[in-house]
Amino acid sequence: QVQLVESGGGLVQAGGSLRLSCAASGSIFSSYVMGWYRQAPGKQRELVARITVGGTTIYADSVRGRFTISRDNAKNTVYLQMNSLKAEDTAVYYCNDPSYVGGRWGWGQGTQVTVSS
Repeated sequence: QVQLVESGGGLVQAGGSLRLSCAASGSIFSSYVMGWYRQAPGKQRELVARITVGGTTIYADSVRGRFTISRDNAKNTVYLQMNSLKAEDTAVYYCNDPSYVGGRWGWGQGTQVTVSS
């Protein structure tokens, strides 16, 4: 079983940047697709970015060109660099393997991102 720990969130002004980290433990991290999700108040959790084992990246339209997902398999960590942040990016951000509907593993505690306009 993989345990996921997200970090790096915070309060930032619109136009600012944050870098999120997700540390995974308990399994062979490098064998899995990884993704970043977010859940805003009153909304469903949505997948915003994913990265394959080979490093191919896919983004939701809402973040393409502003967010960059990357991974360091040696550190069992996946990152989300978020630039040009907007108020609508405010949400709790989570990581998981999006190969399964609802994520392959149990959810971590997430990391709160708040963008003030």
